[in-house]
Amino acid sequence: MSARKIKVFLAAGEPSGDLLAARLMRALKAQTNGLVEFVGVGGEAMRKEGMSSLFPISELSVMGFWEVVPSIPRILRRICETVDAIEREKPDIVVTVDSWSFSKQVHLRIQKKKLQIPHIHYVAPQVWAWKEKRARQIKKWVDYLLLLLPFEEKYFAPYGMPMTYVGHPVIEGGADQGNAKRFLEAHDLSSSDLILTVLPGSRKTEIKYLLPVFREVIVRLIQKYPHLQVVIPTVETVKKQVKAATMSWPVKPLIVTGEQERYDAFAASRVALSASGTVSLELSMAKVPHLIAYKVSPITAWLVRRLIKIKYVNLINILADEKIIPELLQEDCNPDQIMLELEKLMTEEGCIQQKKAFAVLKKLGAGEKQTPSEKASEVIRKLITDNEH
Repeated sequence: MSARKIKVFLAAGEPSGDLLAARLMRALKAQTNGLVEFVGVGGEAMRKEGMSSLFPISELSVMGFWEVVPSIPRILRRICETVDAIEREKPDIVVTVDSWSFSKQVHLRIQKKKLQIPHIHYVAPQVWAWKEKRARQIKKWVDYLLLLLPFEEKYFAPYGMPMTYVGHPVIEGGADQGNAKRFLEAHDLSSSDLILTVLPGSRKTEIKYLLPVFREVIVRLIQKYPHLQVVIPTVETVKKQVKAATMSWPVKPLIVTGEQERYDAFAASRVALSASGTVSLELSMAKVPHLIAYKVSPITAWLVRRLIKIKYVNLINILADEKIIPELLQEDCNPDQIMLELEKLMTEEGCIQQKKAFAVLKKLGAGEKQTPSEKASEVIRKLITDNEH
């Protein structure tokens, strides 16, 4: 890599991608001795690394099929703004992170405009969950893929897709390094309190569907466990919505933001109730017994059941091919079922889950010399160099 300053356009459409991109930014800054400039779309984690977003990523964070319909005009406008910015900024490379529905449209427009800029996607589309044959199409849309999961290569290799498996950046995030004592002292809590961490997701639609159910769980729990303390780690994009939705809860939840507070909360928690997503990997790293609960609109659920091709939705369960983490989805996402599973996790069953889930994380690159973000950074730098020649 030459000594000149490089420009990287990053686009992350939701908070989980924001965290991945922020770790990638740190790795690129370290490997280039700071000779890198970032422009693009991101959230609070990327902002802390020095990038101003073109627009709030909350405008893109919509989950489901039916739920996304009212947002289509706004999302299309933001896609066009993103591609216009790429054309204007003329970066050395474009890296989209996760959010495939948004990212795909960005890549298609880059090709249509014939911008001649290397464009790669970080976090492969889950063709293994939906439709394996789509792997053939993805080669037409992006120049390169960075894979998080070891089994994904076999889906793209038959079509000659340029790609590198780097591992999952969740293993480098520090979820296993929270400080319970610091958290308890900072929030005037006692070690005798039963601390339940509640993670209702980072999208407005997730908050809408999950928090009413979670409230009913809290109503039941407080009757049996008077020393219950509820902690809700969230992100700035939905913090106001979370506060409004929990005003009527029988236990006033402690709402926190930021990685450090979240990980300290994990360390202090007896058990956790979480939406489906990357956060389950973080909870497994922190060795917190947990379950995932998830609901979408009935129309979206009907469509998903006809499209999805996997036994489990939780990545720990997928990697282990075993239901280690309880999954309470749609009709099963109800207060009675959640209460039953939470109480199981507060017994020896929770300890067994901790050990099994933590062992599975080794399949994501834990313990290797280079972090996933460092590997991804090296690939990106090489692609820029190759494009210069």
